[in-house]
Amino acid sequence: MKLILLGAPGAGKGTQAEVICDKLNIPAISTGNIIREAVKNGTEMGVKAKDFIESGKLVPDEVIIGIIKERLAEDDCKGGFILDGVPRTVAQAEALDNMGVEIDRVIDIEVSDEAIAKRLSGRRVCSACGASYHVDYKPSTKPDVCDRCGGALIIRKDDEPATVLDRLKVYHELTEPLIDYYRAKGKLYVVQGQEEVKDTTALILAALEG
Repeated sequence: MKLILLGAPGAGKGTQAEVICDKLNIPAISTGNIIREAVKNGTEMGVKAKDFIESGKLVPDEVIIGIIKERLAEDDCKGGFILDGVPRTVAQAEALDNMGVEIDRVIDIEVSDEAIAKRLSGRRVCSACGASYHVDYKPSTKPDVCDRCGGALIIRKDDEPATVLDRLKVYHELTEPLIDYYRAKGKLYVVQGQEEVKDTTALILAALEG
């Protein structure tokens, strides 16, 4: 199955992608993780993307689509995949269509801006391996220490309050129109994000089975 997860920053797309990819045995493709790794390593693409990410703005379409095109050509995507973080604009969605990428279903995880602000303020990321935690929903065993590698947990620049507001503004202006885009194609399924990850997962799986 070929899926797209939609939702505002902090709606839990990344966590749901990880859970669902295990259940369906298909890869979860997060452009956010790919780009952050490029920024960390100082690659040419990372240098170009750094200013956009830190200000909460969108990375240019040509960079995003180029990354996705290469990734979808890999063998593990032949049986399906989950796209998390792309498309972020109608132009990107149209580019995927033009590439011949057939999407089966699009899941929109809806969460209020107020709830998202609370979620992101508690998010922590390992400075060494990139593992993600949350002080309330997914705490590490030891405060500020990564369970996976022992690295220090930090607050990312794009999770700081001022940047969160900018990210939400960008989402409503540029990404939210994708809801109508995929609804018109008959592929959209809306799921209300729940406090518990497992409850949101159950709703998503029910939508995929329906």
